[in-house]
Amino acid sequence: MKPNYYISLGIAACTMLFSQLQAQTQHKDTTLNRTVTVEQEYAPEILDASKVNVLPKVEEPTVSKKKVEYATTLLPAVSIPGSPMQPYMGKEVEKTATPGYVRAGYGSYGNLDLLANYLFRLSDTDKLNVRFQMDGMNGKLDNIPYPNSEATKWNAFYYRTRANVDYTHQFDRMDLNIGGNFGLSNFNYKPESINNKQKFTSGDVYAGIMSGDEAAPLQFNAEANLLFYERQHNLLNENQKNSLKETILRLQGDVSGAISDEQRITLALLLNNYGYGGKTTNAETGDKYLKSYTAIGLNPYYELNSDDWKIHLGAHTDFSFGFDKSIRVSPDITAQYLFSDSYILYAQATGGKLFNDFRRAEEISPYSELPGVADPLSSVTPYEYVQRPYDTYEQINGSIGFKASPYPGLWFNIQGGYQNLKNDLSCGIVEASIPTTVTHYLNFMQGNTNNVYAGGNISYDYKEYLSLAAKYMYRSWDAKDEYRSLLISKPESEFTFDVYVRPMPALSLNLGYNYTSRKSETDFVKMAAISNLYAGATYKFYKGVSIYAKINNLLNKDYQYYLYYPTEGLNFLGGLSFNF
Repeated sequence: MKPNYYISLGIAACTMLFSQLQAQTQHKDTTLNRTVTVEQEYAPEILDASKVNVLPKVEEPTVSKKKVEYATTLLPAVSIPGSPMQPYMGKEVEKTATPGYVRAGYGSYGNLDLLANYLFRLSDTDKLNVRFQMDGMNGKLDNIPYPNSEATKWNAFYYRTRANVDYTHQFDRMDLNIGGNFGLSNFNYKPESINNKQKFTSGDVYAGIMSGDEAAPLQFNAEANLLFYERQHNLLNENQKNSLKETILRLQGDVSGAISDEQRITLALLLNNYGYGGKTTNAETGDKYLKSYTAIGLNPYYELNSDDWKIHLGAHTDFSFGFDKSIRVSPDITAQYLFSDSYILYAQATGGKLFNDFRRAEEISPYSELPGVADPLSSVTPYEYVQRPYDTYEQINGSIGFKASPYPGLWFNIQGGYQNLKNDLSCGIVEASIPTTVTHYLNFMQGNTNNVYAGGNISYDYKEYLSLAAKYMYRSWDAKDEYRSLLISKPESEFTFDVYVRPMPALSLNLGYNYTSRKSETDFVKMAAISNLYAGATYKFYKGVSIYAKINNLLNKDYQYYLYYPTEGLNFLGGLSFNF
């Protein structure tokens, strides 16, 4: 009985203890009940629906910079991990390009190819790039005779040398860019020409600043250039050896401000001041034939860049003072509409001035003389002095087109338009009377031309193994009767095709074709169509070292890039290139 008594007594004690604990628990739950009551009462109601869209001003959080403190105390390892450490998996980043590149090659017809470039990464904010390039040829070509002259072999040579230095420093909110360029072209004329050899020397120095803070309300870009150019032989009288010198002071820049995230307004300015030296003045009359010349161009425009539309609305206004006084205005309008992901419909109407300085004259035809100016006091030749060509003005170049990418890596573009040029610059053939002989030379000519064009291009890229590109353009040129000779060297049908294949990582192959037919005006002067089939290959046989080779004019065609000046037949070039 006694055990039962103790059990009963224990049960009673536990019951009393449980009741006491329950009372204490209920007493502490008062706060919890109040908390639940608060949560139940947090049921906000919209009393004034008109205030729903009124949001409080949100201030962007700012982070205060704190000084970084580094631990410099040596801490010895006091324990060895019980399990092996996991391997470190570094983040994969794109490999930085090697700063140095050198290429050297030689081939038939004395073809030379030299190129060296090195990028000095002086610091995270300072970069200096140095570049040197030289290319050219020296060999016998089948001469294309002028009218009434005999066909002979021509010992031709043409070498171009270029050197460039460019330095960039990045400040916190802007970039500084300074540098200079040097150029030298050394070549000879055909046997029937007045001059035997020619040399063009050019150089320029520049300095510019550009804003680098994209968050700034205004973005700006400003640059100053000083350019020099010298033509060693230009006068039509072979007894005069005076060179002609051209100096250009060029200031250009723009400032733009954002209206919104998608809209921006920009004002661009370009100023060119030309000065000339050499034999530019008639000693008897004092008349100047190469006069100082100042040209100012203004280009204000508005841009809209949205998800569907890209619109550029502006105008070119060009003023000229001194030689070639004029005021001209041309449009600067472009509109693109993107629909269905990668399908683009676009239209444009652009224009502007093309400066026919000595540099552009060399690009159009290095073998042509500058326009002659008659000297009434000369009894030897009517062309005693030369004159700078008037600037060409593209009054309008309007086109419409359609671009699309129906398949990844595949792009095609179809377009057509109209172009109108005032004082278009081209070259033609002229007779000159020299004592005891009559000779011919190429002379720059100018006049108004226009053309209607249509064509398209297609390209396809598959990773880094295959790249295809093809382009065709047809132009129908027209001009008044007195300017028809300007159309002799104008391209009519242009077709280019290029394929790049990389069958293995170390080998890349290239095959291409270039065809350009010229506008044929008369039987007296006719340029053969360019027909160049070429192939090339590059093989990397050691780290950073490759061998390359290229063959041009595989069809061994006779054609001309410049009027009456032949090009090489079947020719090849090969060499080595180094990346370091």
